[in-house]
Amino acid sequence: MYVGIDIGSSSSKVAILNENREIAALAVTKLGTGTDGLLTSLKEAYEQAGITQEDVKFTVATGYGRMNCKQAGKQITEITCHAKGTAFLEYHAKTIIDIGGQDAKVIRLGSGGQVENFVMNEKCAAGTGRFLEVMARVLGCQLGELSSLAEESEKDVSISSVCTVFAESEVISALASGEKRSDVARGAHRAVARRVAGMYNRVNGLDPVVMTGGVALNPDMVRCLSEELKTTVIPVKHPQIAGAIGAAVFAYEKYHK
Repeated sequence: MYVGIDIGSSSSKVAILNENREIAALAVTKLGTGTDGLLTSLKEAYEQAGITQEDVKFTVATGYGRMNCKQAGKQITEITCHAKGTAFLEYHAKTIIDIGGQDAKVIRLGSGGQVENFVMNEKCAAGTGRFLEVMARVLGCQLGELSSLAEESEKDVSISSVCTVFAESEVISALASGEKRSDVARGAHRAVARRVAGMYNRVNGLDPVVMTGGVALNPDMVRCLSEELKTTVIPVKHPQIAGAIGAAVFAYEKYHK
């Protein structure tokens, strides 16, 4: 068995491939770096695959907390692992949009799925899952409910600030002035989409465009991105675990080399 680990800021993901390069297990725990999230995900994945640590031939770690992963024989950047995972899942993409808890990335791929260029937002929560978490809290809903709330929107409420703190104040003011919660939710999605569109243009993004990361599970966010980029954005299968899958493929390849 070959294990891929993706330790993010807000979740820990594990993917396991068997000797036939088939997915044997996938696990996600909503606890990130510095927590027991990885051990929880590993335990769940091992149980799914019916294996123990002794059955593992090689492990590769990626993500924010990869350098502190003692279980891994090698660490590889999430940019490279998301590209590898997307190719493994048979998406012939030219551009990957990855929005995680604390950062957002746009990756342009060349021939054979190789990374040609990328841009990453990691110094500010704007355009990330954290931004949407803050918006959901102010709107009084769970993060998973934000999409369905936005789908009730009849108009967009513009959120102009690129700073999460200032955007939060903007949202509070909009609600106080009588704007509907659904319209503000749609405005939050538009704000993220505009931020990502700027990154997309900086790498000269190309079709087809796929999306990875937990925010890809938000249908209204995907719709807003598609409209902003004027192309269809396709969420990959298992978007949260795409990086871990890519790490597992690297583990398989490195062992057999």
